[in-house]
Amino acid sequence: MIHIEVIQSDITSLAVDAIVNAANESLLAGGGVCGAIHRAAGPALLAECLALPEVAPGVRCPTGEARLTHGHRLHARHVIHTVGPVWGGGDAGEAELLARSYAASLQLALERRIKSIAFPAISCGVYGYPPELAVPIAARAVRAWQAEHPQPQQVMFACCDAAMAARYRDALAN
Repeated sequence: MIHIEVIQSDITSLAVDAIVNAANESLLAGGGVCGAIHRAAGPALLAECLALPEVAPGVRCPTGEARLTHGHRLHARHVIHTVGPVWGGGDAGEAELLARSYAASLQLALERRIKSIAFPAISCGVYGYPPELAVPIAARAVRAWQAEHPQPQQVMFACCDAAMAARYRDALAN
């Protein structure tokens, strides 16, 4: 059984098997969580990301997919990079793409025998996804995964503030 936990913490400080990076398709350092992860991990993370093959010009990880790298200077052993959708109003398949981002990250964790993983609020920062819509999708995606898979053993939602943590706790309680 997967243990799901909500914490208020800087995701870059967590000593887990993997943290999830809310990445962009190029896997280059961006703003928000992505920039913080790249800064904390150091330049070797960018070098490893650049070594991943492009699947289209400038695209190393399409929206809804995930890629794995080492954690480098992070406390986490690995970084799972996933690209959530940019919010466009909700009529462009954003909910499905967001759920796929969580599922793809969990699938990589399963394949690599990662036992503990921490997620940020994917797409809720610079990509503009409204948290009141994104958080229930995240909770449902992890619960659906939990119903069918034994790994990872621990899933954390790492929230930057108390309001976001409360939103996740409410979504997981329903």
